[in-house]
Amino acid sequence: MLARLAAALLLSAAPAAVSAETVVVHAGRLISDASRPAAGPSTITIVDGRISSVAAGLTPAPAGARLVDLSSKTVLPGLIDTHTHLTGDPGGDYWKEAVETNEWSGMIGVKNARLTAKAGFTTVRDVGAPPQVIFALRRATAEGIVEGPRIVTAGAPISIIGGHGDVSGFRPEVVQALQGGNTCTGPEQCAARVREASRAGADLIKITATGGVLSQQARGLGQHFTDAEMKSIVDTAHSLGLKVAAHAHSARGIEAAARAGVDSIEHGTFADAKAIAVMKANGTVLVPTLMAFTGIGEGLAKNMFTPAVAEKVRMTLNEVGKAARAARSAGVPVVFGTDSAVYEHGRNAEEFAQLVERAGMTPAEAIASATTAAAKLLDMEGQIGRIAPGYSADLIAVSGDPLQNVRALEKVDFVMVRGRTIE
Repeated sequence: MLARLAAALLLSAAPAAVSAETVVVHAGRLISDASRPAAGPSTITIVDGRISSVAAGLTPAPAGARLVDLSSKTVLPGLIDTHTHLTGDPGGDYWKEAVETNEWSGMIGVKNARLTAKAGFTTVRDVGAPPQVIFALRRATAEGIVEGPRIVTAGAPISIIGGHGDVSGFRPEVVQALQGGNTCTGPEQCAARVREASRAGADLIKITATGGVLSQQARGLGQHFTDAEMKSIVDTAHSLGLKVAAHAHSARGIEAAARAGVDSIEHGTFADAKAIAVMKANGTVLVPTLMAFTGIGEGLAKNMFTPAVAEKVRMTLNEVGKAARAARSAGVPVVFGTDSAVYEHGRNAEEFAQLVERAGMTPAEAIASATTAAAKLLDMEGQIGRIAPGYSADLIAVSGDPLQNVRALEKVDFVMVRGRTIE
């Protein structure tokens, strides 16, 4: 008797169980996986931010559940952009780097996180930003304090002294003040930079394996790191469970980075058959960032660049899409990434039409590059990239059929990230 009374008292004192939030989504048409045909009317049930079931037909929502009626729309997985820079915007003079603060970059990041999510991108890989700024934004979007995508980030890229990714174009004392400690020389020092990035909280490592178009120097786009330095970076990163993304334009720089074992080549502008063969042999992915060339082309037309940068822009514009088409033909995976900040954030989905028109993808392949293929690159298969039980409730809805006209993705009518609707 006393034991039953004690148990009753304990139960009455325990806090009431919090009921799970249930959301029911009615989809008029469902693309659950870009590799499969679209389904007709479907019901997606979401419990506490995760998909619990996907069923054919429009099933009434249970009592207490919230209904989202997308019965006139096509619903598909949230999109993934694997090459973004949320804390930057295009345009402006390069010298602003010396006067604008990291706090201001954070404000820009908050703005761009929402623009990116509203455009249908529910996960991004940010490959170059002030570390503490982007790490804070990563946490803020995860906790729902800021509306935006899930963020996977490298923080600051690792570069050679005076190379793309380092500070240049200023007086020596200004360079010294702005330089963020992300440069290295020699295998040992480069390994240290990787370990420091890992300690700081980076999700991956980004390196600038070659020169860059927008850096303030007239030294071309050739290989920067030595083979030994790149091998040290990759081996150290992989030993820590981190992937390596390599900014690379020149063919021999791409080849060297792929041989060193980087996981993705970013841009890959001048990749030739030899470089692509090494990429294929080493399982390296290409992220072609075709929208970056749109951005720099628009900037050139507006006379935005210094002479050194303008010359490099002209070198690249006739090459747009050639490497992506060749890589795809050779069997190298081509994954969606745009280089947002080189063009205005929120235009990310314009990359889809370029992948179709320039790289020769079908609409389904282009969508897969931004869902299942991108999830694989991020080691997030089983979490994002599909609409299936157990996956995060990252959904978007559009009018029309993106499997027929991929430009339908350029206007997104509904976005849900982690079960939260982005208004």
